[in-house]
Amino acid sequence: MTTAAAHYTAALSLASELDMRPLVAHCHFGLGRLHQRTGKPEQAQDHVATATAMYGEMGMTHWLENIEKA
Repeated sequence: MTTAAAHYTAALSLASELDMRPLVAHCHFGLGRLHQRTGKPEQAQDHVATATAMYGEMGMTHWLENIEKA
């Protein structure tokens, strides 16, 4: 799982640098789900909250529904 977290973190960094907000939100969502699966609820909550806020700001309602389902 460390490799997955490293890849998500690298993607998050690059997406942030390139100002690709939807991808940044997806990376936060992915990291949140990963941390949920690996027993890190506080880190998971932080990433999911960030993704939720970003999806809401961008009007990405489909992804907000996915977060509610997860």
